[in-house]
Amino acid sequence: MYTMSSEPPPTPRAAGRLSRSGVLEAAVALADREGLESLSMRRLASELGVVPMALYKHVADKDDLVAGMIDQIVADYRAPQPGLDWRAAVRGRIMAARDALHEHPWLRSALERATQRTPAVLGHMDAVAGELRRGGLSYDLVHHAMHALGHRIWGFSPEAFSDGAGSTTAPDAEPAPVDPAQLAAMAERYPHVVAIALDTAQRAPGGACDTEAEFAFTLDLLLDAVSSLHAAGWRSR
Repeated sequence: MYTMSSEPPPTPRAAGRLSRSGVLEAAVALADREGLESLSMRRLASELGVVPMALYKHVADKDDLVAGMIDQIVADYRAPQPGLDWRAAVRGRIMAARDALHEHPWLRSALERATQRTPAVLGHMDAVAGELRRGGLSYDLVHHAMHALGHRIWGFSPEAFSDGAGSTTAPDAEPAPVDPAQLAAMAERYPHVVAIALDTAQRAPGGACDTEAEFAFTLDLLLDAVSSLHAAGWRSR
């Protein structure tokens, strides 16, 4: 038996009420919920209650859409507290970028694929370089420091043979069972690799790498090195 609902059916959003910022906000929310691979112009249009062609008044194509999504998040990076020295300010900007990756898991792959240096992207790069320069570093050293930091200014560090972009093992994950004979064979052939893995397994739950601590360790190592080079009056050849 069918009953009539007292609630009116949802009405599609008028295309004329759309704006670029509104389209980008909806795209970010959709990617946060379903992942970047699920994002398409058709899927986004359905989410907004408009026909796909209505979106093209605000974004040129999907590349422009993703570039705008990146811009919207990067522009909202948390700024460091006033009064910090240059080293702490650089660290603060980079860790703010890393926090954004945790909030938007799709962002790393979007940044890795990006080909456009959009205004917010250039603004973040300029802000990091500006903090280095504010510390009295020469533009020569700032240039080399930016290259050394690389992807870290966006909050991540690519590594070969990882389990996937940005993947981590849960701290409470159960370690995978290890065949003693296979482990012994591996230890004989690759003694240092196995020694590192065994040491990590003894110190960390589940044998998982602490990616947060490792990221901060490498960042601090780089900033210490840049600071030492600055103090020594380093110049490139």
